[in-house]
Amino acid sequence: MTKMNAVGWFDIYVNDLDRAVLFYETVLGYTLEELIDASGETQMMSFPSNMGAYGASGALTKSPYAAPGVGGTIVYFSVADCEIEQSRIVDAGGQLIRPKFSIGEFGWVTLCKDTEGNMFGLSSMT
Repeated sequence: MTKMNAVGWFDIYVNDLDRAVLFYETVLGYTLEELIDASGETQMMSFPSNMGAYGASGALTKSPYAAPGVGGTIVYFSVADCEIEQSRIVDAGGQLIRPKFSIGEFGWVTLCKDTEGNMFGLSSMT
């Protein structure tokens, strides 16, 4: 059996897709792209991805089958320096939960909440 990363994809569930897209594009500096759901029941905007690169990609998802919230899975976005993106959180409509802190030899992490109430993290080596 071929070894692979444990996570192959993620969905961050949202109530207001436009608001969430604006938040993540502002904080992370990415441009999200629409994904078409064949059933027409779900709206999705994907984060940039390179399926040949390390890590997993995913999407902001508005679906009748799940809702946003804190207390479950936390997605950590890899960034060059957590402090840069952290500085954009509040102005983009989010909440800073725990400012940049050390996780020892594994780098640094910032914990945040998006406009939909989802907890997420920023992770960097500097």
